[in-house]
Amino acid sequence: MKTRQLIVLVVLFHVFSSAILAESQSMIGINYGQVADNLPPASATARLLQSTTISKLRLYGADATITQSLAGTDISLVLGVSNSDIPSLASDPSAAANWAAVNVLPYVPSSSISVVSVGNEALNSGDPSLASSLLPAMQNLRTALSASAAAATVKVSTVHSMAVLAQSDPPSSGAFHPDLAAYLTGVLGFLRDAGSPFMINPYPFFAYRSDPRPETLAFCLFQPNPGRLDAGSKLTYTNMFDAQVDAVRSALDGLGFPEVEIVVAETGWPYRGDPDEVGTTVENAMAFNGNLVAHLRSMAGTPLMPGRSVETYIFALYDEDLKPGPTSERSFGLYRSDQTMNYDAGLTKSSSSISNTSPSQASPSPGWTQSAESCVSEVTVQARVDGRPMQSGEQCYLPSAVGSPAALGMGLLFRYVPVMLLLT
Repeated sequence: MKTRQLIVLVVLFHVFSSAILAESQSMIGINYGQVADNLPPASATARLLQSTTISKLRLYGADATITQSLAGTDISLVLGVSNSDIPSLASDPSAAANWAAVNVLPYVPSSSISVVSVGNEALNSGDPSLASSLLPAMQNLRTALSASAAAATVKVSTVHSMAVLAQSDPPSSGAFHPDLAAYLTGVLGFLRDAGSPFMINPYPFFAYRSDPRPETLAFCLFQPNPGRLDAGSKLTYTNMFDAQVDAVRSALDGLGFPEVEIVVAETGWPYRGDPDEVGTTVENAMAFNGNLVAHLRSMAGTPLMPGRSVETYIFALYDEDLKPGPTSERSFGLYRSDQTMNYDAGLTKSSSSISNTSPSQASPSPGWTQSAESCVSEVTVQARVDGRPMQSGEQCYLPSAVGSPAALGMGLLFRYVPVMLLLT
């Protein structure tokens, strides 16, 4: 009898461990920026992705060769509509229908296209006309996709900078800029009704860059630290990523949209920079991305949203040698153009996840503070070729939390053990 029970426990553990791992892996994606003249062929990129545990790829446009190369794989795609196309899609339904006919309809369902993002950080692009055009463009594209049975399940959304928040520290005080609230309310109503996600770009790296103290680095890199209490929610945070995500959650809830899910469309850390760019080291990049991957796999979630990881797209797959600006802009890639690693973030199928990687700078010291007044609510936006702005001082310090994958797995296991024992 005891032998049977032990066998049942072992089998049950493997079943639930596999289920947890599969679900956690499905939350991890990567961005594919193409501002480069040395990128490998689409077929090689497809093979590289299939050698990893990455299950999602986000493009900033619509690339037929990439879309076709991923046909028949388990990798889903997020396609992008450029900011410059938003006005035409908003004013002319036939333009939206043509965009869908060229970029989506020929490839589904063979290729899995999960989301089309209408614009990238359009509300903070510096072009005020995009704010009023964004919602009608999304509506027209959704109508065009819905007309095809094969594309009817493709979600339509848009990606936002953290600069849409006027307040983010502490997370419970997260709120959108009042001057954007009217536009966001319409967009959020669309997302809620369509079951589409709110897509956001939190970068702990930019927060550290604006406050480059040793103790800040530990919070940004998921390193051991004393944690910070959010006096509003009474929740303790031990990493900045979770706190930034929860600030967005608070803002959505505050505007009346608790049912809209969050997707992290971009986050990352450069492994190289100019001499005056703090924190841009291989060690820090590996620590951030490796510990982020481990955190997502743990399924701990955030303090406000425990028990399930937020779908997250790491920036970026490759270095982009044609990016303007400082060296860091060309140094976010996990891989070089020859598909060798810049560093191991724990995403290859043969590697294990990285955790508790030591930062290359000093360890944390307890008791540091940063007032809400030190948050920078407006950012200097410089246009990038891919539409994603360089950000300076955009985000406040926000601490966050890391959960235990072992605790989660055992919790799920022992939830079912009594039932199984009764059956043996």
